[in-house]
Amino acid sequence: MMTDLSVTTGLQPGKALRVAVDKGFLLVVAQGEVSIASPPPWFGEKAFITRSTFGEGETYLAEDGGWIEISAQSHAQVRGLPRPAAAAAPKPPSRAPSLWQFLGFGAA
Repeated sequence: MMTDLSVTTGLQPGKALRVAVDKGFLLVVAQGEVSIASPPPWFGEKAFITRSTFGEGETYLAEDGGWIEISAQSHAQVRGLPRPAAAAAPKPPSRAPSLWQFLGFGAA
């Protein structure tokens, strides 16, 4: 679902960018200051929007997937990093061949 922000994107003061992101998306503020409105959580029938300000060198981590709004408070540059791919868990060794041999069915 994530919009590609893998290149540095510049924003002029007062401008906003709405982006669809996945859970675990990381946004790095390369320059300036931005305000980020997180995807709104729902409580009953009401949505609550959380807005936080991030300065140069700070990062925003999306705790949930959805649409965020990045608003420039000053001339800003941001870069998005997608969630790292999950490493495949090693498979445990199979005991089936030795069980087959134990039961007398020969090599599996």
